[in-house]
Amino acid sequence: MTTIAYKDGVIAYDSRRTCDGRIITDCADKKRERDGHVFFGSGSTSDILNLMDAFFGAKIEGECDAQVIVVHDGRVTEIIWTEGRLFKYPVDHEYAIGSGSDNAITAMDMGATAFQAVEMASKRDTSTGGTIRTMIIDEGMADAKTNAPGVTA
Repeated sequence: MTTIAYKDGVIAYDSRRTCDGRIITDCADKKRERDGHVFFGSGSTSDILNLMDAFFGAKIEGECDAQVIVVHDGRVTEIIWTEGRLFKYPVDHEYAIGSGSDNAITAMDMGATAFQAVEMASKRDTSTGGTIRTMIIDEGMADAKTNAPGVTA
């Protein structure tokens, strides 16, 4: 899985990709862009892509083992597929998804930034690791800016 955290206009995410408990790479970029939207996904790669398709109107057949955070026009929304429907939840407070999300949320509750929260999650969650990247969301612009790895807001 992964850890993706949001706090104070910043999304932070790790770069570890795992499969069946094995580390596949620590260099994956979990940010995808499509039609002016920026997506950050946690879970099965194929299911992340299915969720992105569903966001634009496609129907998903069967189960979907993924969560996605999407950014568009300065707004942050979580999307999930359950019970044959797409659900969209606005994110307007500190929030995290993925296997290290409990660790990240606790870190943010204790005052950590989104970057620091993913960093803390990587200490306890074996599916979180590698490079931590951040993206600053500027509500006044349609596009968000990506910081160099390790840069905090």
